[in-house]
Amino acid sequence: MNPMERHAVELVGQGEVPLVLAHGYGCDKTMWQRLLPLLTDDHRVLLYDLMGCGGSTLAFYDRERYATLEGHARDLIDVLDAAGLEKAVLVGHSVSAMTVALVATMRPDLVDRLVMVCPSPSFINDGDYVGGFERSDIHALLETLDANYLGWSSEMAPVMMGTPHMPEMGERLSNSFCQADPDIARHFAHVTFLADHREDVRKVAQETLVIQCKDDVIVPPGVGLWLERNMPDATLVVLDAMGHCPHISYPAETASAMRAFLGAR
Repeated sequence: MNPMERHAVELVGQGEVPLVLAHGYGCDKTMWQRLLPLLTDDHRVLLYDLMGCGGSTLAFYDRERYATLEGHARDLIDVLDAAGLEKAVLVGHSVSAMTVALVATMRPDLVDRLVMVCPSPSFINDGDYVGGFERSDIHALLETLDANYLGWSSEMAPVMMGTPHMPEMGERLSNSFCQADPDIARHFAHVTFLADHREDVRKVAQETLVIQCKDDVIVPPGVGLWLERNMPDATLVVLDAMGHCPHISYPAETASAMRAFLGAR
């Protein structure tokens, strides 16, 4: 089975500069649907499901391969090669922001620029670096998730979305979490929340847009500032928005920041 089929790839839109959208934890490519119409007039957009998510072929999920994000980065490289895309703009949400960063260092010929939506190179506080959580907090979160994934999902999704005035947004994320394979979701959670990619992002040479929300319960404001100061060519844009998923809850604001960045050259 080729990578396009394994990852349920879709290509939509038109334009010379290709955009590749990589979804975050507990999600699939449908989470881009509110943002997508704002991009397809000017860009050819590739959407795909991370292995173990959405319409991907679950039989290919290998715990050893996906014990780190490098496995997901190799998958994305395979997809780009199979689609014949070069010099693409890679857009990664949350944990996938680190995956696209790895691709940018592993195969720079494939990557023109990066867009990171609510990224975090490490969720764990370490000295002067404030990732938002103590290590004990992360282990407690993972223990709760391991014990009752569906219960954790229904509680955490509205908190992560951060839009109590739009409860349907939290329900949408909760439904996405609940559709995931629980065993794979538990495994991917450990990879997501325990990883430290601070040294990896320092190696990213490509121009990068970092999009943050002004209030994100998962990623504190200092993380975006850290990325802007420690990546070679990063620009931080803080949206007047709440939560961890602005491409879902604030698609117009997210698209506006992306268009300004992509049209600046």
